[in-house]
Amino acid sequence: MNETTGPASIVVLSAGVSEGSTTRLLGERLGRAAVERLTEEGVAAEARIVDLAPLAVDTARAIVSGLSSPELEAATAIVTSADALVLATPVYKAGVSGLMKSYLDTLDTDALIAMPAVVGATGGSPRHAMVPDEQLRPLLAYFRAIAAPTAVYAAPEDWGDPGLTKRIRRAAIELAALVRADARAEIVGHAWQGYQHDAVEGGAIDFDSDLMRLATGGARV
Repeated sequence: MNETTGPASIVVLSAGVSEGSTTRLLGERLGRAAVERLTEEGVAAEARIVDLAPLAVDTARAIVSGLSSPELEAATAIVTSADALVLATPVYKAGVSGLMKSYLDTLDTDALIAMPAVVGATGGSPRHAMVPDEQLRPLLAYFRAIAAPTAVYAAPEDWGDPGLTKRIRRAAIELAALVRADARAEIVGHAWQGYQHDAVEGGAIDFDSDLMRLATGGARV
């Protein structure tokens, strides 16, 4: 996080498909709780929502053809320049939304290195409570992002339970701590050359790109 670039940006990546979905609601609550925590600690912050449902066709086209639309590129610019992410997905048939997985498949391998993140999911049964840990956390590990210790899952009966609010608050505290520690700039700034960069094999790394400047705490020009 760089104080000169404005408020810390908490970006909620929501794979909810219906208007007013519980998935989007969970993501919003997590993002808002993280902003509130950072504000309590004297750090200016704001939350933004990136809804994946309107990008479904563009995402599928990008996977099949490798061609990205302006809308998809704009969403990805918001995601990759964030100070932290909240991933919120519905659970279908014991698995994360294909929309969430497909979107993540469009990202460059290096796009989320050391990105602080919280994983969350909603579903129709408490039986799926481990899905965020079992499926979203390994995806973030592949991208070499930093997942907060607490994952948040919400079944229908959880929405009236104070325990859900406590889990959201705990996850937000963890995410805020990672943002305040400026973990991404510290790790990427000192360890970039130590990573294997599959996406740039055979070519030079452009340290002056917008992505690299943002990842290491600099301002986009």
